[in-house]
Amino acid sequence: MKLTIAEILQKAHNAKTKSQKVKILQENNSQALRSLFIWNYDDSVVSALPEGDVPYRPNPAPMGTEHTLLEKEARKFYYFIKGGADNLPSMKKENMFIQMLEGLHEDEAKVLCLVKDKQLGKRYRITKAVVQEAFPTIQWGNRS
Repeated sequence: MKLTIAEILQKAHNAKTKSQKVKILQENNSQALRSLFIWNYDDSVVSALPEGDVPYRPNPAPMGTEHTLLEKEARKFYYFIKGGADNLPSMKKENMFIQMLEGLHEDEAKVLCLVKDKQLGKRYRITKAVVQEAFPTIQWGNRS
């Protein structure tokens, strides 16, 4: 069974060495995973949502039931970053984000909230250097 993005991040977080982390990320490579890393680590990608806690109700259903997956929702990420859907009113974006969070499993919703504020590294020991080694083809906006 395919791991969720939250499970992939946890598995990489638990890995003892940088090379193990890189291997786990590469084995679970997806457009959604790379998109989250770009949103989180690329300074040229700016969230169009307010910083801080999001007022949503976590989805209580067990994993594998009644959820959408970050893997499937990733195509909508552009709504939530500056330059993506700038003509959409902020309130609409925020409501869409809350709906997305409420459709995801609680763990995946937490991941998305961390990424929105570029805080993924505060929860998971996965650095930009690890991501760059795992996915050398990612084009970063600013060369840091």
